[in-house]
Amino acid sequence: MVNGLLTGILRKPLGAVNPSVGAMIAASAYRLQRLLLPPTCLLCGADGALGRDLCAGCAAGLPRNLLACSGCAIPLAENSAAGFCAECQTQPRSFDRTFAPFRYQPPVDFLICGLKFEGRLSHARLLGELLTAALVERTEPLPDCIIPVPLHPRRLRERGFNQALELARVAARQFRIPLLAGGLRRVRYTTQQTRLDAHRRQTNPLGAFAVGRWETGARVALIDDVMTTGSTVGECARVLRAGGASEVEVWALGRTGVSV
Repeated sequence: MVNGLLTGILRKPLGAVNPSVGAMIAASAYRLQRLLLPPTCLLCGADGALGRDLCAGCAAGLPRNLLACSGCAIPLAENSAAGFCAECQTQPRSFDRTFAPFRYQPPVDFLICGLKFEGRLSHARLLGELLTAALVERTEPLPDCIIPVPLHPRRLRERGFNQALELARVAARQFRIPLLAGGLRRVRYTTQQTRLDAHRRQTNPLGAFAVGRWETGARVALIDDVMTTGSTVGECARVLRAGGASEVEVWALGRTGVSV
């Protein structure tokens, strides 16, 4: 009961009335939750480390995406030089760059699937913390706002929450950046990308998004849980660019595939 109440507070839109007050309430609720419910590893059940629901041993075994394309973050072959993959060199992207700190492999895929398909919101907190911890290590400047990849209202009703928004909440709270949950709208219902082949994944998201309410000229961080072909975030970035975004950077927790 306590966990549900505190989780509900943490999931409220930050600063719906007053941004500073909203951030203070969320931070206080988070500290209280951690005091009453000590962190426990979601993978093995051991005591969590660094205040997260992940032990040191399991954290060390996460599949980090250390050698990746600067444009789309696809993992590069071990003998590759750092830089852009072949596709990014030949085909311009609608987004400026991508940051995906992990490869979509066990146990990251287990944590993401548990969130998306089993409603385990505790996974969202851990995944969001892992994403923000990796972002802290970068030297790039922070964006002006964070926009999650939206779900269509029909799928949102089916799932009950948007996993990208849950990740974005953690990042917005960590960096104190405005979270624009309505910055993009999904205006066309589409088949889930996981059910399609590579070719249909490229065309499936076309025309599915429309820009919402936000300030034009902003540098945007577009958040999603997993990046596969890049077609969904690419269409989102195209719409944001058309709506006046000066820069669009993709933040995804996991990245699939290997570029050779």
